[in-house]
Amino acid sequence: MLFEQFFDPDSSTYTYLVARRRGGEALLIDPVVDRTDEYLRAIENLDLKLVQAVDTHVHADHVTGLGKLRDLTGCVTAMGAQTQAECVSRTFEDDEVIEVDGLEFEALYTPGHTDDSYSLLMGDRVFTGDTLLIGGTGRTDFQNGDARAQYDSLFNVLLKLPDDTLVFPAHDYRGNRVTTIGTERLTNPRLQVRSADEYAELMANLNLPHPKMMDVAVPANRACGTAKPAPSSPSSASGLHRTSARGVDVKRYRVVDVREPDEWAGELGHIPQAELVPLAGVERAASEWKADQPILLVCRSGRRSARAGEALLKMGFRDVTNLEGGMLAWNRFKRPVEHESAS
Repeated sequence: MLFEQFFDPDSSTYTYLVARRRGGEALLIDPVVDRTDEYLRAIENLDLKLVQAVDTHVHADHVTGLGKLRDLTGCVTAMGAQTQAECVSRTFEDDEVIEVDGLEFEALYTPGHTDDSYSLLMGDRVFTGDTLLIGGTGRTDFQNGDARAQYDSLFNVLLKLPDDTLVFPAHDYRGNRVTTIGTERLTNPRLQVRSADEYAELMANLNLPHPKMMDVAVPANRACGTAKPAPSSPSSASGLHRTSARGVDVKRYRVVDVREPDEWAGELGHIPQAELVPLAGVERAASEWKADQPILLVCRSGRRSARAGEALLKMGFRDVTNLEGGMLAWNRFKRPVEHESAS
């Protein structure tokens, strides 16, 4: 297994790159946008393909790199099902297994620091986000934090793991890099309590200042670290628009799916009124379309359809919209799909 731990000194954030083998697929946990180039260099040096980038929760002390990594690599972006970040490609739920090239990450819902906090259990280690820190626990006084919920996450989820389970948190402010469940059980001062009430009282009296980046980071991170556009607003100076799968009215568009035929009939299905035009054939097909008709482009995650949109704009099309998050988001919001094969 390949494993690399990155550190952002400005926010004391740890980011984790995990892959099974050189030349394989990789997953990145809790990326910081300002460190994106560092992650990409490591990925290139190991000849990896980044297929998923995950945030354990909406962070308040730094801007996430999810959006930038998605745009640069085409990776899937993921967070827990309770997140308010509508921009992610997929969400996961408690006990769901995320598989990357044979590695399995079990999602553990561990709310308390925030209401969307998850930990990821992989073999001999657990990535605890801000729920369990080294010698501490995440604060519970903002973003729908709840000390009693965190007590339950700690004592009835994380501390039920074997004592030798390695703990890799999202932050450390003293230079510590790793701990174990057993060490934290015995030495973490916030875990030396006898009840949820006692823990809640402890957390209520911390009197910590709000993170200095909170007013910027939280809204930015709900947009995956990018400026969040209004539905169908321009996403760049090029004029390409974006819209959320949640509420878009597809009836006003010519809906063009740029995936391959096997994807069209696959697990994600396709939008009922869509027409299949694989990416390689978009420009040829578009030569017969009216340049003033509204066009909605869709693919699996929104990456290929964005490329198709840029091509149509260069051809003179004036009303081109990309479906943010693609069919992954369309299914996440339980919009209607069909599964028949392409003719």
